[in-house]
Amino acid sequence: MHSPFYRGRFAPSPTGPLHFGSLVAATCSYLDARASRGKWFVRIEDIDRSRCRPEYETAILRALERYGFAWDGEIMRQSLRRAVYREAFERLRDENRVYPCGCSRKEMADSAIAPDGAGIYPGTCASGLPDGKAVRGWRLKTGGKALCFTDLVQGDMRQDVARDVGDFIVFRADEGVTYQLAVVVDDAAQGISRIVRGADLLDSTPRQIALQQCLGISSPEYAHFPVVLDEAGNKLSKQNKARALDAGNPVRDLVDAFAFLGLAWADAIYASLDELWQNAIARWSLQLVPKVRTRPWVGA
Repeated sequence: MHSPFYRGRFAPSPTGPLHFGSLVAATCSYLDARASRGKWFVRIEDIDRSRCRPEYETAILRALERYGFAWDGEIMRQSLRRAVYREAFERLRDENRVYPCGCSRKEMADSAIAPDGAGIYPGTCASGLPDGKAVRGWRLKTGGKALCFTDLVQGDMRQDVARDVGDFIVFRADEGVTYQLAVVVDDAAQGISRIVRGADLLDSTPRQIALQQCLGISSPEYAHFPVVLDEAGNKLSKQNKARALDAGNPVRDLVDAFAFLGLAWADAIYASLDELWQNAIARWSLQLVPKVRTRPWVGA
């Protein structure tokens, strides 16, 4: 796609500093947007008030600048959009697409496991809130049809959301909007045309498509690159104490990120980060990205 209408994004959560896995995510989405002559936006996903910190946001944005990323427009912050999320939720409720649920996480502990590791909801409150139960959240009525989409990296995907996930929470009584609804509303607001992100979110995509259909939102294209694993085989993440990048040698780190994504060339000496980026953008193609969900990377 070479189109001025291409709009991509990088959406980090400020729960820790930038690590190699985050750099790969930013790099893949940025390369794809710039190679397509499109726009690239940054969104701060900071609705988790218990884990997000302003100092982490500052550190992430400064790191992106040191690595030569240049985003378009203003930065969107989820913490400033709670009223927008509530409006979307109220629309779903008014159209009878959600129902109240009183089940606790403890009560869900024995549920079957969905592809992404969450519990499959057994439908306890689907026919009405049991007596004595308080509303803990609102679940989307998923229906019975399978959702199919073609991922630009992983290929054809199919998921029966009702069977494989169950009706899922979109709004909590205590915490407000959940990730699934927030990301759908935000991507629509920013006009995102292609979502390039890690394959750990691949199994969430059908839920987001279901929400898009309920809200009358066109689905963007999706491309899910492999998740970075450390030497022990664990996902490189802030929760797993991934080592923060120090940006002392941004060229080396970026060349590593390019190589992880299948863009393996590093023989030349570059006079600047701009020259490095120009060469990478000129060589970029999603067809280079390994078609696997995870990939180990020594030294990550």
